[in-house]
Order: sequence, then C-alpha cells, then structure tokens
Amino acid sequence: MAQVLEFRLPDLGEGLTEALIVRWLVEVGEVVAVDQPVVEVETAKAMVDVPCPYGGVVTARFGEEGTELPVGSPLVTVAVGTPADTDAAGDTAEGSGNVLVGYGTSEAPARRRRVRRDQTPPAAPAAPKDTAAVKDTAAQASAPARVDGSVPVISPLVRRLARENGLDLRELAGSGPNGLILRADVELALRAGATRPGPSAPASTPAEVPASVAQPTSTSATIEGTRVPLKGIRGAVADKLSRSRREIPDATCWVDADATELMRARASMNAGGGPKISLLALLARICTAALTRYPELNSTVDPAAREIVRLDRVHLGFAAQTERGLVVPVVRDAHTRNTGALSAEIARLTEAARTGALTPAELTGGTFTLNNYGVFGVDGSTPILNHPEAAMLGVGRIVPKPWVHEGGLAVRQVVQLSFTFDHRVCDGGTAGGFLRYVADCVEQPAVLLRTL
Repeated sequence: MAQVLEFRLPDLGEGLTEALIVRWLVEVGEVVAVDQPVVEVETAKAMVDVPCPYGGVVTARFGEEGTELPVGSPLVTVAVGTPADTDAAGDTAEGSGNVLVGYGTSEAPARRRRVRRDQTPPAAPAAPKDTAAVKDTAAQASAPARVDGSVPVISPLVRRLARENGLDLRELAGSGPNGLILRADVELALRAGATRPGPSAPASTPAEVPASVAQPTSTSATIEGTRVPLKGIRGAVADKLSRSRREIPDATCWVDADATELMRARASMNAGGGPKISLLALLARICTAALTRYPELNSTVDPAAREIVRLDRVHLGFAAQTERGLVVPVVRDAHTRNTGALSAEIARLTEAARTGALTPAELTGGTFTLNNYGVFGVDGSTPILNHPEAAMLGVGRIVPKPWVHEGGLAVRQVVQLSFTFDHRVCDGGTAGGFLRYVADCVEQPAVLLRTL
C-alpha cells in the first residue's frame, strides 16, 4: 500500500524565510524520482530548483505560480511504495537526504517527518485533481486559535517589520496556510493604517478641511498607475538599502585619477596569451592591498555591544546588474588570491549572476564591496553601503580627458574614484588615506608591487 509523504519548502540557507514559486516542474499524478527538481523558486538571493527527496507519484501541489510561501510550508505530497512508481523511482521511503542540492538537509533522513497512511496532509486533501483545488482548500482553512498571545507567524522578517512599525500581529488574520501571517499581510495592514488618523488626532469636519484637499480614504483607490510588488530580489534590495540608510552614518569622498598606466599594464598582461585579466580584477587586487594597509575598513559595527568588529578575512563583493535586478556576488578570501585568480572567480560569478545560477552562499557574507558604475556611462556616484559592511569603493567610467602630465597638458585616461564609508569605524583621515592609496596604484601600478 502506498505511503503519502509530505515535502515542505526547505530552509534555503542564509536566513531566508520565504520563496516565490516561479514555475512548477511536475504535474499532479506525475511520477518523480528521488532528487528530481519539482519546482523552481525565487528567493531574495537567487533562483533555485528545489528537488524532492522522495520518489513516487505526486498527489498534490501547494501554491500556484506567483505565490509566495514561507519556509516550512507544504510544497508537494508524494505517494511512495506503489507498484507503478517502484520501477521509476526505486525504494524511496527514507528519501535521499538531499533536500536542496548544494545545501544539504537540516536533519537526518531517519528523523524526517512522515505522514502515516491514516493521516491526511493538514493543508489540503490527499489527492486534489489540480492546483486550483489545493488553493481553494487552503483559502477555506480557519486561522488557528491564539493561545496565551501566540501569533501564527514564523518569519523573523515579518515580526521585525511589524515591530518596527508598531503593529500588533495579534490583530491580523493571516492569508497563508492555516492562517499563517505573511509579509504581504503586514504590508497591507500598514498601508491601510497609514490612511487612518491616529488616536490623538482630532476628527476633521467639513468646515475645517475643504473638500478639494480632503485626505483620501484609500490610497489604492486614488493613486493610478502600474503597481509592481516589492518581492524577490527587488524587495530584498529595498529592505537592505533602507536599513543601511537608517543605521549607518555614511560619508563619501572622491578623487580623479589618471588610469592611463593601469590600462597599459592590463594590455601588457593580456598580450602574452592565456586567460585575460579584467579591469575589475585589477581594481579588486588594489582593494585587497589597500585593506591590508587600512584594516579598520574591513569591519562591521555591532550596535548592541557598541563594538567595532574588525574582520580577519576579506570577502570582496562586486555589484552586478542582471535582468532580475542588482546582485552582489562575493569572492571568498579575496585577500589570498592573485590577480589571475581574482579575474577567473569574478568571471565565474558574473556568468552565474546572468543565468540566475548564484547560490545564496555566493551572495552573502561580503565584508567590502567594489562597485563599478562606470559600465553605465557615468562618472560619479554616492552609493548606499551594503549593510552591514563598513565601506565601498566606486569606480566611474574611464574616458580621455585633458590632464596635466609631467608638466604639460596631455590627453589621458581619467577615472573618478569615490569611497563611501561608515563614519563610526574611522575618521576622514583613514578614509582619505585608503582612497589616496587606491588612486596612487591606479596612476602608478608599480606602487602596488612596491608595497606588497
């Protein structure tokens, strides 16, 4: 007799709490093998194919494409042990243990939750004929009773968003499975609350507020235009940049530099054949050398302990614009890599970013960011720090400009460098010293060799 096993959305790592269903890869009634991807999801970090650790017949799918699910929500149920699926999937009662390729599992297969034959998956019938039936069933589920002030929410992000805005989660009815409160529920409540006067505000009368300037009762009803949900990468970027602006007192300094010699050095390095060295890799090598001289800039601030944490390893992030939005892949242990190794790793991560193949681990943990906004044809910028990092080097476009060189006016390849830093970790002298060292290496690459 078949055994019905429930597979839930696994912890995708790095503190991610939810994912958006992009595309289902299997249909209800389809036979799947162990570790076969069943759904493609988008997290705040990357696109991920989620493989199912069980082999058998898919009896239910939970959530339609475009639906955002919290970690721990049911994804699919699979009937295993039937004659029809034994040949295709093999003996699968224990599963593979590889809940997510590249991430492993949070617990051993022997301890994995099972649904007995006499149990029914809690959020839907055992075998609905289509995903619409699953959705209808989940929508009809009543919110769980709240005992001793408990709130049906598992996402720390949702709790923090409500706490920061003074919203009592106990007053909300969740739209997720079994009444689970999602981020969308909190944001909807905040938007609705923004249109109501606070308790201390006196009620307005028609004589006090002319009809022509009366406040609207519904933001959605009065603002016209196309609405784009802040989800996935766009939402994660918005949250992170907002937090950076709130918490970090940043400052920016900049300088123009003559990059002619750096461009010549790169051309010379690439003239001998072999793997090409990118300009970004040269700048990355300069950054790691500068951080060796100014280690206080490779740090973060622990506000709770009122301490600056100086980091021993340089994990260098670099900003990359993709079709899915801005991402910052991270080169691990950049301080241990030479220019060639940096160039190869940057190229690999850039290609993975373009194809959406970056893993969460490759998008987190950076300690310093290199931002080459010159690729957009601009000279300067005052970027927002990549929280919780303390510094970022910005590089503008390299263009021919008039420049005083060796006592005379000449046309040189000039670049504007900007340096944004957390003023809590250092003063302007340290930031200026860092930027001046970078500019000296750009103008005279031999400086880098002399100081290594």
